[in-house]
Amino acid sequence: MIRVTEATDKVFKALADPSRRELLDRLHANNGQTLSELCADLDMTRQAVAKHLALLEAANLVATAWRGREKLHYLNPVPIHEIYERWIGKYERHRLRVLHELKKGIEEKDE
Repeated sequence: MIRVTEATDKVFKALADPSRRELLDRLHANNGQTLSELCADLDMTRQAVAKHLALLEAANLVATAWRGREKLHYLNPVPIHEIYERWIGKYERHRLRVLHELKKGIEEKDE
């Protein structure tokens, strides 16, 4: 079984590349695309896109399903959400609490 830190490292590594982020954005806009559809209008070879998709799949950011002879690619947002919860969410909650206290203090001062 993969340790949590190894899985997180794979996600960060996958997200570090702008080409892979572009592929994720394309899947977010239109989920369930074939390799050919994802290659359309990209300045990358089919082989490069396939390589990026394999890395995204290994990081569990992309899931695939076969429809006849076509392999469809789907965005899996769960790993991104887990990163948000672990690395961003805890700071966001603190920031919101501070803003609430600031608002409350200003409102009490105005009374």
